[in-house]
Amino acid sequence: MNEVQPIRDPEMIEQMKRELAKNGSRDLFLFTFGINTGLRISDILELTVGDVRGKTHVNIQERKTEKKKRFKLHYELKEAIDDYTKNMNDTDYLFKSKRGNKPIQRVQAYKILNRAAKNIGLEEIATHTMRKTFGYHFYKKTGDIAMLQEIFNHSAPSVTKRYIGITQDEIDKVIDGFYL
Repeated sequence: MNEVQPIRDPEMIEQMKRELAKNGSRDLFLFTFGINTGLRISDILELTVGDVRGKTHVNIQERKTEKKKRFKLHYELKEAIDDYTKNMNDTDYLFKSKRGNKPIQRVQAYKILNRAAKNIGLEEIATHTMRKTFGYHFYKKTGDIAMLQEIFNHSAPSVTKRYIGITQDEIDKVIDGFYL
């Protein structure tokens, strides 16, 4: 299996959104929420409507690290949450399975994202792509690797850069300019 990559091209992000929208609002919102929060899929899938609707910040305990995390919701994401959840109850899971009031599983989320990616010609895509895409574009916009390291709870900036694919991008750029 290849290493999962972020989606680096903003146009490919938009194509992914259009492709996911064909399957309904849940799949599109899963992707939108994931690339705008940087949360792990295991934390995203456990969220209920009441955890996010009408909130400026969301508080969770990360499943992987068991650390408490508080993150701010961008105003556009809050609008998307309000729109997506308008006919839902606070106790409903945000990404509800079609089989009762339980969340979709990680495997289902993977299938949703992978199918859409293949349809638009993207490879090396999985659920972690959302988190990596958030990180990649956060870094490209802010240049603040230390803040991203803090957001992701990584041990060192080098870990964060490698994780979001910046290290490989930098190596590729140097190699492009090097020829004997």
